[in-house]
Amino acid sequence: MRRHRIMALLIAILVGSGLAAVFMPAATAATADACTSAPNWSAGTWYGTGNVVKYTDGKYYIAEHDNPGYDPTISTWYWDPYSCSGSGDPSPSGFVVSEAQFNQMFPNRNSFYTYSGLTAALSAYPGFANTGSDTVKKQEAAAFLANVSHETGGLVYVVEQNQANYPHYCDWSQSYGCPAGQAAYYGRGPIQLSWNFNYKAAGDALGIDLLNNPWLVQNDAAVAWKTGLWYWNTQNGPGTMTPHNAMVNQAGFGQTIRSINGSLECDGRNPAQVQSRVNSYTQFTQILGVPTGSNLYC
Repeated sequence: MRRHRIMALLIAILVGSGLAAVFMPAATAATADACTSAPNWSAGTWYGTGNVVKYTDGKYYIAEHDNPGYDPTISTWYWDPYSCSGSGDPSPSGFVVSEAQFNQMFPNRNSFYTYSGLTAALSAYPGFANTGSDTVKKQEAAAFLANVSHETGGLVYVVEQNQANYPHYCDWSQSYGCPAGQAAYYGRGPIQLSWNFNYKAAGDALGIDLLNNPWLVQNDAAVAWKTGLWYWNTQNGPGTMTPHNAMVNQAGFGQTIRSINGSLECDGRNPAQVQSRVNSYTQFTQILGVPTGSNLYC
């Protein structure tokens, strides 16, 4: 995240204090067969972020935050509805964007950013683009891909282009330091993950040792996509909510911009960059056949 340096100090404090754990999904996150294996919800049972349960009304819910068994129909902060097909399986292919639509969105994309890599990454955050109405699901997918498109020049760049910045992303104040090297934590992947503490937090959340092997983000398409989904679903950044919650709760596309790079773009700081993101979002929602919704700008 080359342009996310403004949030560096905040995240460093959170990681150093242990508070960053509240942003991390539990290791027991639901897999692709979440609905078929979902247990019946039980009051007082601990559920981690990503767990899917079957409620007493026969509907499925996914934990958006760790909780000690709060009622899914009452606590909307901790739970979101989770959609399954009539057979009890997750919605077809796990994603509301077809490969043909994906290719239409990114006609000049780098071959590294595969559609199969993206769909393989979806199991890490099964609530992504799978929460709420069909329109909301598609709006969230469009919003994610629009921001990703802006960050990577249309899914062209896998790594940060300005190599002079590479040595700047090591925060030696962290107890774990930079075991992969001073210059190893440069921007990579669809959200341009950078800084040693972000690699540590994302790796811990995903169960992948990215602190010692950050190169996985530029060598494994599924891992790269997972880091983008990690940020989208768990990090507020300089905003007040995760991009996922911004779309699911109808706060608007503008709030996703604020959570990703608001410190440098929003409130009139760089309207051209904001407009670029909005243009991509508008284009992608048209491809998916849904309205943009309100509050496009930040």
